[in-house]
Amino acid sequence: MQRVLSTYRYVRHPLEPSLLSQIGHAGIPAVEIFCAAGHFSYASPQAVRELAGALEENHLSLHSLHSPPERDAAFGRSGVPNSISEPERVRRLDAVDEVKRALEVAEHIPFKYLVQHMGQSRDEADQRHFDAAFNSLEHLAIFAKHRGVTIALENTPDELGSPESLLRFLKETHLNDLKLCLDVGHAHIETKIDTAFEIMRERIVTTHIHDNHGEKDEHLLPYEGSIDWEALLGMISAAPHELPIVLELKEAANGEPSLDQVRASFDKIEENLENKGARTKKS
Repeated sequence: MQRVLSTYRYVRHPLEPSLLSQIGHAGIPAVEIFCAAGHFSYASPQAVRELAGALEENHLSLHSLHSPPERDAAFGRSGVPNSISEPERVRRLDAVDEVKRALEVAEHIPFKYLVQHMGQSRDEADQRHFDAAFNSLEHLAIFAKHRGVTIALENTPDELGSPESLLRFLKETHLNDLKLCLDVGHAHIETKIDTAFEIMRERIVTTHIHDNHGEKDEHLLPYEGSIDWEALLGMISAAPHELPIVLELKEAANGEPSLDQVRASFDKIEENLENKGARTKKS
């Protein structure tokens, strides 16, 4: 099982080498880094060099980056939404440029995937947004490919980012270099996870794994919400190819989850996936 921890858990804090050291010492071999102001300055050559050194020193690989959801943000403050499906051309081009800055990290630190939201929370799945997203992603997919990166569109709790809309977009645009990131927490809020999985399954290359109670995006540890993990892990074990388990958790008011809790969660998922695989082979 591929274990990956998203630094979204620490997004309120700078991504210091000491944090990466703690992650490495917890036995977690890979990370997904969340591109947010005050957390990781992806456009800063110095910050990228420091990250490269810290990853190497702690024997960590960079599995993926999460594309910046905002731009022009100050630490602790919201910025301008970074929407690649913005119909207004100037804003859309600004958003594309911001994504390109994140992709340029791959010129210094190789990574496999850029996880990308197609729209914002209130974006409708109308033709204006689809056309804008096509114009953005047609260019970004080529830009990413030249740097060895695949863009994985994430299902999100909005109309434009629903599994149905993502699949429709991929079929209509024939942008075959684009893949999908299955966010199980988002699927649990908006639709049934099994429905989302079946719609997306042929194009899923990475995941966001977290739990909630079906009402809001809580980003809890697995087994702390109302997701049926027995059923979900059965789907993951039966996927067309092995999927990485990328834990995307949120920091609670009490500072949890700790890295010990994260490691225990990985252990539990891996044990259950191994049991699923054994049962599948026997049957």
